[in-house]
Amino acid sequence: MKKFAVKPEIYMYDKVKEFVEDIDIKKTDLIITNESRYNQYFGELNLECHVLFREKYGKEEPSDEMVEAIYNDIKDLNYKRIIAVGGGTTIDVAKFFALKELYPVLDLYDGKIDIQKAKELIVVPTTCGTGSEVTNVSILELRSRKTKKGMAVEEMYPDKAVLIPELLEKLPFKFFATSSLDALVHAVESLLSPKASPFTEMYSYKAIETILKSYKIIAENGEEARKPLLNNLLLASTFAGISFGNAGCAAVHAMSYPLGGIYHVPHGEANYAMFTGVLEKYGEKTEGGKLEKLNKFICDVIGCSEENVYEELENLLNKILMKKPLREYGVKEEEIYEFADSVIENQGRLMSNNYVELNRDDLINIYKKLW
Repeated sequence: MKKFAVKPEIYMYDKVKEFVEDIDIKKTDLIITNESRYNQYFGELNLECHVLFREKYGKEEPSDEMVEAIYNDIKDLNYKRIIAVGGGTTIDVAKFFALKELYPVLDLYDGKIDIQKAKELIVVPTTCGTGSEVTNVSILELRSRKTKKGMAVEEMYPDKAVLIPELLEKLPFKFFATSSLDALVHAVESLLSPKASPFTEMYSYKAIETILKSYKIIAENGEEARKPLLNNLLLASTFAGISFGNAGCAAVHAMSYPLGGIYHVPHGEANYAMFTGVLEKYGEKTEGGKLEKLNKFICDVIGCSEENVYEELENLLNKILMKKPLREYGVKEEEIYEFADSVIENQGRLMSNNYVELNRDDLINIYKKLW
């Protein structure tokens, strides 16, 4: 039985210039990034490749409409390699353009298009959170269906993942917070997944330890204290990506998607809104096992007792990003039932990875407690 794989080749550079020289960017390459980042790090390198600025198609989270608008603009463009330089939105969008056919996007999700890879895909993350540089997962908001949904196919694996800590140096703290929280959730959910293996668990535990220790330093010393930690946090994000790319995420992600899809809450922030609520429900429904081991591990890292592990964990995480009740995002209490139904209908891929089975009543209970 297959247990573990890391599909992309992983490269590390200190500086962007070293990466550009090594990869030999050509006229037949397409860089997908944002304009300010391109000007800052690539502008003086006199590249001859095609460049697409993703924010010209909207500054919100990635959607099927965004992918289709880009497709209509570049469908006749001659390019052989896609180089995605950005955060989760840029990377998730770019993965679709490695495919031979992608339009209309809903047909991809509905299995009406034969999925084939046609382009080489190189991914360069500029946040320390998505882990998408080493996964075959892309998440889009499906506008007409008012939800977010992940697509996970072999053809969406990047060919190369490139880690350059220089690209994180000017990342605003809010984006640092939401992306690194996303990485923490990736690590925890994949650790608890029934698909976890000793290999994925190793990466998960290392990612959790690195992120929480870094958060303690930042909580004690202020936002700027993150700067010397960026290389380690970038690695932690990739470790978490390797883990969830093999073992999968679960109810935290599944339950966050209606919040992101309807109220456009950033992905990492939406995950944090659901995070400890799901863990507490797991604890109510089972005792001992891997969850107890995880709780002990967290307590050892942050220094607290197991009796109030989630309260103490939130106390730390709130110093990085303050958790909000769902009502503060505009969620109406009656929408809780719609959210639960949406999760059951649309997120079966994720819900199959839950640590323990969660039914509709469990989901409603979690949402109500967090409302």
